[in-house]
Amino acid sequence: MPGLNTSSTADISFMLLIFFLVTTSMDTDMGLARRLPQPPDENQEEAQVDIKSRNIMYVRLNSEGQLWMKDETFSDYVDISILRQRVKDFVRNEQNFSKWPEKHVKNIDLLGRCFVTDKHVISVQTARDTPYNAYFQVQNELVAAYNELRNELSKEKFGRTWDNLTTEEKDAVRQYYPQNISEAEPKKYPGEK
Repeated sequence: MPGLNTSSTADISFMLLIFFLVTTSMDTDMGLARRLPQPPDENQEEAQVDIKSRNIMYVRLNSEGQLWMKDETFSDYVDISILRQRVKDFVRNEQNFSKWPEKHVKNIDLLGRCFVTDKHVISVQTARDTPYNAYFQVQNELVAAYNELRNELSKEKFGRTWDNLTTEEKDAVRQYYPQNISEAEPKKYPGEK
């Protein structure tokens, strides 16, 4: 009785497996590019930092993904499409409004004496059951606002975009516009389930 030659079946299976592994795309998780601070030393005392209310912009997300913003001049639910521009205006404080971050003189290498608002803080707080997509969109808009501010300053001071700056130039721009985003612990707002 003649038999089937199955000696190459394993080779064919292996080649098909390799083909599908190479040609299949994998889902990639989206995440937030953040560098976390070093954990505090056990012997270090907790420092109390007093921040003037004019230097804080509050950004809150409720469990329905609605965005609420508050600073010394404004308090209301807003659409996410205006978040980036509001943050840029707040951090820049071009007209030196008395109710927005205070400006002070700072000597920055490569930039000289500058009037900066580096004491500002964007305080983000969410409800415990805030949709992740809404949270991610808010974080994306906040980072985009800082990126645009830094890019504008880079073009103005160095004639190049942020991506084309040297390490020293990037450090100078970061000192001018530090990314001060504070994330408070999620909480349960009154009236929420």
